Amino acid sequence: MAVPKFGLIVVGDEILSGLRQDKHIPALIERLSARGLHLSWVQMVGDDRDFLAETLRHSFASDHIVLSCGGIGGTPDDHTRQAAAQALGLPIVRHEGAVDLIRQRCEESGQPLDEFRLRMADFPAGASLIPNPYNRIAGFTVGQHHFVPGFPVMAWPMIDWVLDTLYPQFHHQELEYKKALLLFNTPEARITPVMEQLEAAYPDCKLYSLPSVGDNKLARHIELGVKARGSVGKKEVVSKAFGDLLKILEAMQCKVELID
Repeated sequence: MAVPKFGLIVVGDEILSGLRQDKHIPALIERLSARGLHLSWVQMVGDDRDFLAETLRHSFASDHIVLSCGGIGGTPDDHTRQAAAQALGLPIVRHEGAVDLIRQRCEESGQPLDEFRLRMADFPAGASLIPNPYNRIAGFTVGQHHFVPGFPVMAWPMIDWVLDTLYPQFHHQELEYKKALLLFNTPEARITPVMEQLEAAYPDCKLYSLPSVGDNKLARHIELGVKARGSVGKKEVVSKAFGDLLKILEAMQCKVELID
């Protein structure tokens, strides 16, 4: 079973203006990694309904699993529900299950069940609910797109529910293997042909280069590595490619330090 790509859309002017710092990217990476999954792409979009609808139109056309954080409240600057409906050409309808949850929340908190709160039960037609353990105000799913609030205290448990309830079949199906070293006193331009040579020889592997200016513990260096995703057999391929890399660097008389 092929593991689909996972994408993240973060919605909100406050992120793009710097008023708030995004925390969803590292949180989703952590949650995916714990399940043997990987984040393939991220998009950050402001509170612009038409632009968000266009962004969603593209992602709906893919077979990716997409998590979207933010913009599903009931204030005038919340456009995600309407943008999702617009992208799919669907009407917005009031979800009775979400209404019941909002009613329960209001009864528990002593707040009135008013139109403002009921707006948060309006979703694209055919949407299903994502439970919100924090305050019962549900998120929603359309296809393989899953929409949750921007508040981390709500969003992250809801994302956990989506990953564990809807996609357990993909957990730990695609392992990642990696071997790396630190390369000193060697410019990237010198190792680029080496990386290209090894990727051609081992098409299942990717080589990566992460330069660092160094610090008081390490001199300027490059983290150079080989990685691959897939079955257990890929581990052997990574080891072979890494062995060839070491031989080439030794012949080039490069100073290297293996990373455990």
